[in-house]
Amino acid sequence: MQQVSTRKRIWGWWFFDWASQPYHTLLVTFVFGPFFAAVATDHFIAQGLAGEAAKAEAQTIWSLCLTVTGLMIGLGAPFMGALADISGRRRPWILAFSAMYVLGAAGLWFTDPGGGNLWWMLVSFGLGFIGAEFALIFVNAQLPSLAGRDDVGDVSGSGYAFGYLGGVLSLFIMLLLFVEQASGKTLIGLSPLFGLDPAAREGTRAVGPFTALWFALFMVPYFLWVREGRATGQRGTLGQAVALVVQSVKNLRHRVSLASYLGSSMLYRDALNGLYGFGGVYAKLVLGWQITLIGVFGIVAALAATVFCWLGGKADRRFGPKPVITVSILVLSLVCLTIVSMSRTQIYGIPLPEGSRLPDAVFFACGVLIGGFGGILQSASRSLMVRHTDPLKATESFGLYGLSGRATAFLAPALIGLATTVTGSARLGITPVIALFAAGLFLLFWVNGEGDQG
Repeated sequence: MQQVSTRKRIWGWWFFDWASQPYHTLLVTFVFGPFFAAVATDHFIAQGLAGEAAKAEAQTIWSLCLTVTGLMIGLGAPFMGALADISGRRRPWILAFSAMYVLGAAGLWFTDPGGGNLWWMLVSFGLGFIGAEFALIFVNAQLPSLAGRDDVGDVSGSGYAFGYLGGVLSLFIMLLLFVEQASGKTLIGLSPLFGLDPAAREGTRAVGPFTALWFALFMVPYFLWVREGRATGQRGTLGQAVALVVQSVKNLRHRVSLASYLGSSMLYRDALNGLYGFGGVYAKLVLGWQITLIGVFGIVAALAATVFCWLGGKADRRFGPKPVITVSILVLSLVCLTIVSMSRTQIYGIPLPEGSRLPDAVFFACGVLIGGFGGILQSASRSLMVRHTDPLKATESFGLYGLSGRATAFLAPALIGLATTVTGSARLGITPVIALFAAGLFLLFWVNGEGDQG
């Protein structure tokens, strides 16, 4: 078998970020999420709910989907990781979850604009989302083998930057050529490509198959250039995997830094996922933005993330990941406070003239910061986890990392859903995210910035 250079392996690994990012950019946040919120809102209004109550119900069922998928990801991640470490093989798992990604994304084409199959579309979205998140865990576990501890932050940051660039390009293509505005034309005045029917929202619904095709195409460099080490020849059982995970969890009592970090990242990544999952929905329900404007907002946020992630990787290499994570949490907390304190008529309690565009400008600025510092936070978190990872148990370790990020992934959506229901406001429903960021920052105090692997 031909030897693959380290540089090519790193580029292949980066291509996973490029291939997979559109699920988050196009489906979770900026196109399908807001589209689903609009369809669900209209559906509930048709069933007799008032406008605000229909919006709150739409946000609640979206949060339920993210809650259920988060639980499934969190509970399954460490055990699958342990099975992969026993056998020494990750590629079969990545292939299987890639297939789930493609099938789930492609299925969103069948969304009924009249809201007749809301629950089936949530199932399809959830299938693809679970595939995307599980595949990411196995790919993240390959990071320790690609670079030394001094370079891992730079490699991680550049990977996220490359991924966000892919997200930007995919969003550009969707907005310019597919997603229809109220006029039936795309952002540049064209009819949706391939004769897609704007009245049936086929241009917007095409985001599912487009995301699936993008992933399938750009995973080719990953599978060509990222090779696995030798398999162990063992076939792990579920019982062995459970025993390994249970032992790893028990060992956390002797690893204060790792235990604190898993707890901290669990909370602040919950908060970040809450922002990502509800940012576009907020723009649609609170500010009344059209999908195309939300898409432009997404482009701005993703471009910011591309630049910020690259710079964040450099900062990680110079200062280490912990200070980078701390600054990112503080900035994102301030952004959340601003979003919660803003509506069409006021900002921080200061009344605005009727028809003021200031809320739109402020939310665009918030989008830049969410995209930029959210990307940095994810990149630096991956880097800090490497510093707490035994290379021989990398997939299991990143499975625990996945568990910490997903075991309570239901928390942010559930709290947002609860706050939305109690207040009857999609705007105030975002409030719990601030508390999650604060709790994550508190636990970070006990984390050794250099890790516990020497």
